[in-house]
Amino acid sequence: MTATVRQTVRPRIPTATYRLQFNRQFTLRDAAALVDYLFDLGISDCYASPLLAARPGSLHGYDVIDPRKLNPDLGTEEDFADFTQHLQERDMGLIVDVVPNHMCIAWSLNRWWNDVLENGPSSPHAGFFDIDWHPPKADLANKVLLPILGDQYGRVLENQEIKLAYRRGAFFVQYYETRLPVAPRTYARILDVVLAKVKATLSDGHPHRLELESIIFALSHLPPRTETDAEKVRERRREKEIVKRRLADLVSASGEVRQALQETLTEFNGFRGVPQSFDQLEALLADQAYRLCHWRVAADEINYRRFFDINELAAIRIEEPAVFTAVHELIFRWMSEGRVTGLRIDHVDGLLEPATYLRMLQREHRRALARERAPLRVARPRRTGVSEPPSGDGMACYVVVEKILGHDENLHDEWPVHGTTGYDFMNLLNGIFIEPAHEQAFRKLYKRFTGYPHNFSSQSYNSKKLILRVAMSSELHVLARRLDRISEQHRYTRDFTLNSLQYALGEVIACFPVYRSYVHRDQTEVTAEDRQHITAAIRAAKRRNPSISASIFDFIGSVLLLKDTDGLDGALRDERLEFVLRFQQLTGPVTAKGVEDTAFYRTYPLASLNEVGGDPGCFGVTVEQFHRQNEKRLARWPHSFSATSTHDTKRSEDVRARINALSEIPVRWYRAIRRWQAMNADKKISVEGDKAPHPNEEYLLYQTLVGAWPFGSMSPEAQTQFVRRIQEYMIKAIKEAKARSSWISPNEEYEQAVKDFIEAILRPDPGNQFLVDFLKFHALIARAGLYNSLSQTLLKITAPGVPDFYQGTEVWDFSLVDPDNRRPVDYAHRRKLLAALCAEETRDLPGLVTRLVENPEDGRLKLYLTSRALRFRRERRDLFDTACYRPLKVKGAQRENVIAFARIAGDCAVISAAARFFIRLGLDSKAPTCPEVWGDTSLLLEGDLAPGRYRDVLTGATVRVPNSHGASGLELAEVFSRLPVTLLERVP
Repeated sequence: MTATVRQTVRPRIPTATYRLQFNRQFTLRDAAALVDYLFDLGISDCYASPLLAARPGSLHGYDVIDPRKLNPDLGTEEDFADFTQHLQERDMGLIVDVVPNHMCIAWSLNRWWNDVLENGPSSPHAGFFDIDWHPPKADLANKVLLPILGDQYGRVLENQEIKLAYRRGAFFVQYYETRLPVAPRTYARILDVVLAKVKATLSDGHPHRLELESIIFALSHLPPRTETDAEKVRERRREKEIVKRRLADLVSASGEVRQALQETLTEFNGFRGVPQSFDQLEALLADQAYRLCHWRVAADEINYRRFFDINELAAIRIEEPAVFTAVHELIFRWMSEGRVTGLRIDHVDGLLEPATYLRMLQREHRRALARERAPLRVARPRRTGVSEPPSGDGMACYVVVEKILGHDENLHDEWPVHGTTGYDFMNLLNGIFIEPAHEQAFRKLYKRFTGYPHNFSSQSYNSKKLILRVAMSSELHVLARRLDRISEQHRYTRDFTLNSLQYALGEVIACFPVYRSYVHRDQTEVTAEDRQHITAAIRAAKRRNPSISASIFDFIGSVLLLKDTDGLDGALRDERLEFVLRFQQLTGPVTAKGVEDTAFYRTYPLASLNEVGGDPGCFGVTVEQFHRQNEKRLARWPHSFSATSTHDTKRSEDVRARINALSEIPVRWYRAIRRWQAMNADKKISVEGDKAPHPNEEYLLYQTLVGAWPFGSMSPEAQTQFVRRIQEYMIKAIKEAKARSSWISPNEEYEQAVKDFIEAILRPDPGNQFLVDFLKFHALIARAGLYNSLSQTLLKITAPGVPDFYQGTEVWDFSLVDPDNRRPVDYAHRRKLLAALCAEETRDLPGLVTRLVENPEDGRLKLYLTSRALRFRRERRDLFDTACYRPLKVKGAQRENVIAFARIAGDCAVISAAARFFIRLGLDSKAPTCPEVWGDTSLLLEGDLAPGRYRDVLTGATVRVPNSHGASGLELAEVFSRLPVTLLERVP
């Protein structure tokens, strides 16, 4: 049931979200058919990948081409309405992914971008994109560099890959599937040649000839594309379209003009082997508002801001009101209609001023609600979670941001959001299943096996410098030129050269400890946290460059810290501030590409640490740290996402859970990989004197196999598919590492040698000693990983925050980085499993749990735990929304093997306890549910938690906490007798 309320509603807070990846293979109709299943699973809100019109065939939707339309690949507006109606009938919400940072400009599909290419700075959309119309290279003044060619410009031109084309009164430049507009004023270059040909067949007074001459005259009087006066821009846009219509009518009516045009196009397109025949086309191209070039040129000369280093994704200026309105038009309509109830903001660090954007988002949503006269259909507060916002900022909409928080970095309290998309929680939770005491052992075994020492800090620094050199040197150069102009403002800094400033600036960026700082336009002083990060970067840059004068780093620091502005007028102060804002936009992508997409693929003693938002330099998390962060989270961001797998994670939660188990057994792990290395030595192939794969890549491969190997035996088809998945993953890892191959310069011979090695070692032959030995070793890790996964699932669901589930991960999922984790999900199978579980648990709950534990490999155990705990959380949402968080102490021999906490609100209390370090518990010989495993270990329940009676939500069993002076003990031998996790609700 739904309730009709006035538009002044409070944000709807989810109890649990489920991420759906929409594309041609999974549409809105498919999602509508899943609503009942997701409700039965315990989900309160669907969480959708971008739904706006993207590049056709997009598998992810982040390459938006038109934010004002629904993506036709996903269905129609009617399909969307049907999907949201299904959600409303179940009192469920919809959170959608918003992409405010960039748009796709590939294949000439983006109308705004095409208008810019046709009209240059005079385009009404020129301000939509972050273009530098006056870049350092003079040849690019008032032009956009288009690095889309597959080879050098001259070769592509003379190979007739660039062709002039005509259609319906307009001229285009065609490069394969890309069609680029020709500036209307330059039509005259083409039509002059047509006129010369027409003169031979049509008399002076012929109306077709006169019309052609008139068209050429009109073209010559169009305002130039550099004209930005509003009235002149309107005149240009009006007249150019009139000219196009006239030309289309003329070509249609006159066979002579049509014939002359075809001959002219042939001439312009040149003749292979005759270089001078391309001169006319080259001159025409030189007169456009864009310059075509080889894609490799982008790193050094590109003059539009991109999403990271992806040329096909152009950054937009969302801070401009017109851009903001256009990008959010459809989203706000959906929200005002009550179809969308929350937003996930993609790549918030890419925005010029994130806080300003987020305030605009909340303000405009409130205005949209106020303008909408029709009542908004929302679910009842009790069922859906409409609740007070976490702060008094009048938030109208539930919003989470994709924000990577560095070590000890905090999300800014003043941001009008409910939290992040959960990478911070994911790494916190992952860390408690890693044995910190074995850090040095893993560092040593990694160095012995690979020959590489593990120094992640240095690797990150070097990788960020590499990105600045090979992928983002243009952005660095533009920023350095801004800094050079600033240095001229003062006699003390005017002697710093451009080269020295660019080098020092690159060093500061490479040393920046977090993604970015957050200085905004109305600040006169930076915040304490930003000051700490900027100062740390300056100090580190000085330390790494003892031969460089410290004064240049001090100068950069003073600018970033908004110091030394005395005596500067408003314009000069603004120039400094603009530099700081642009600096902040660069450190984020450099960090993402340098750390996540390079360093993470270079060093990995324990690969489960190399996760988005993670710090491989921190080997594990203590129980005390885990509790402390949860308490902090409850106080500051109680409705932030709690993720364990996402579409961007390097490994699924279940793959990491297995690799984490290796942290318990460094000696056994090292002996195993040494055996495997010897067994597989003869399968390596020599490439240019080196054996492939390199030991570092071989080490990653063995970890990957441990994490991703499926349960049960594989059919020949499944075996082939698995080998292909591992091959594709390893080639991506090698390219991302950029050591022996890369995306820019692929070493195909080396890559093929690695593929052949993988195929050879995974061949299911009886004589394959490696596979026999690997499977024997893997059996233990698979069991430990299974229990790790159960524990992390329960803790995610019951800890402060909104538990988020990535599609398909409610059962075992051993996916790797995208595109592997975007494979189709078998929902029919999951639906069948859940229906059977729901039926069985009503008949015989204890017997069901026993059967699930006896056969955990089929995934039903994880599905059961997930659905049972999520439904309980939904039923007790008031408790989980408002309850305090109390860490619980454990006493006894196995006290380090348990994480436990209570959620308490008044007389209501729930206890979550989960086991860990299962191999240390003796998993080789005993299951973690054996009473002798736990011995005298017990949970200490103090104060209002004892005495009392508790019911295990997962098993139905009841336990009693006896009366005791002080703390009462809850014996884990009893609590964990059926499952190594428990969710205990106090019974009145």
